[in-house]
Parts: sequence; structure tokens; C-alpha cells
Amino acid sequence: MAEQRTPRSLIVTFYGTYGRGPGTGPLPVSALIRLLGAVGVDAPAVRSAVSRLKRRGFLVAEGGLYTLSESARVTLEDGDRRIYERPLLKDDGEWLLAVFSVPEQERGKRHLLRSRLARLGFGQASPGVWIAPSHVYEETRHTLVRLGLTSYVELFRGTHEGFTATADAVASWWDLDAVAAMHRVFLAGQEPVLRRWAAADAQPTPEEAYRDYLLAVDAWRQLPYADPGLPSSLLPEDWPGVRAAEVFAALHTRLRARGAEFVVPAP
Repeated sequence: MAEQRTPRSLIVTFYGTYGRGPGTGPLPVSALIRLLGAVGVDAPAVRSAVSRLKRRGFLVAEGGLYTLSESARVTLEDGDRRIYERPLLKDDGEWLLAVFSVPEQERGKRHLLRSRLARLGFGQASPGVWIAPSHVYEETRHTLVRLGLTSYVELFRGTHEGFTATADAVASWWDLDAVAAMHRVFLAGQEPVLRRWAAADAQPTPEEAYRDYLLAVDAWRQLPYADPGLPSSLLPEDWPGVRAAEVFAALHTRLRARGAEFVVPAP
């Protein structure tokens, strides 16, 4: 299985990694063409993706320059916590339950609620009952408040008391094989990159660091949402998520700051 990248995904990743930093205000399309060209996206594909992102409300145009919409900025800030600040997991047996009921005439909100719970890492225990490790409580509460969905949901914390063994129940709440496969795809693509720059005398140019870091983030950023962050006692012994997180953290440390020099060249 190969890593899937699209021009639209890479533009979103650019704004998430470098597009909100010092010196990166509203950008002309020509700047985005240069920055996306470094990761293999040609000019027509950049223009097309920018147009789609504008129609979707992710980007807004200001006198020929493009910047993030306020809703996109909030979404990316929320993503920072999930992508870069994974919490220390506690094997305390405590779970967070989201129990919801949405009237049939508001089925659009039901779909939104389900999709956001899934994106937060919840698994479905039964219809209308979703479950996640308790460490996602604050993020879940923040997301439901921001989306105006709190009137449809109640949140509970508690332990699993039976009747199926918790490890067996977890395997029915999440497709762990699919999540593990995603981690292995990430490792297949990014471990060689880390080996290349881990050598003592390896020093990437700003463009090389930018290219490899942007591609690493684009490959990584869906994983913290797909992976529920279960304690190790409930995961297979050969779980690849631990190594995937280590590789991403190492690439972040080695490449991010150096790559910023390509985004905003020194005067």
C-alpha cells in the first residue's frame, strides 16, 4: 500500500506546518507554486487545488493573496494538539462514553456527530453509544461545544465491567488491523528518510528539509485521528504505532526548523 498524497492535502499540510508562522502572511499563488513545486506538485495542480479550497471555505482571497479562513485556522489549531501533542497514555481502565440521540429530521447533524466522534478516535460500542479512552475528554468536549452539538450528546466516564474480555471488546470497537496497516505504510515511507538524515554528517539543505518534513507530516497527520490511543495492554505485542510515533517525532526535531528557512528565506 503506497502513501496517498494529493495537491489539496499537501496545501492543507503546508498551512498546518509552515503557513501560520512568522513571515508567512497572505501568499500569492506564485509563492504556493514554488512551495508545492518542491514536493512535486505542478503549477496547474496547485491552482486547481487552491480554487477548490477557496470554494470549500478553507482559503480566502485578499487582493490576489490567499490566507486561511477563520474556521480553517481554528481547525488547524485543534489539529496541532492531536498531531504534535499526543498525551501520555494511562492504563487506568477508564473510558469515555458518548451517548447521543439526534431526531430524524436533523440527520445531517447525526452524520456530523458520527464523523467527528470517529475523527476523535471513538469506536462504536453499539448504535448511539461510542467509546474512547478517557484522555480524549477535553478535546471531545471542546469539539462538541465548537460545533454546537452538545444538546444531542451526553458524556460519561467509567470502566468496562463485562461481559466480554476488554481486549476482545476493543477488537470489535475498532478495526485495529486497519490502523496497524496505516502505521506500517507510514514507517515504510518515512523510516528510510529518518535513516538518511540520522547519520552524523548528514545536513539537509533548507529545501531538502522542507520537502521531507512536509511529506512526513502529510503522511502522519491522519494517523493520530485513526489511532484511538489505546493502552499497550490492549494492543498486539508487535503494535507498530509506537515506532511510527518515534519516527515522526525524530523527523520533526531534525527537519522542521531547517525547513522553515526555505519557506521564509533569509533577507
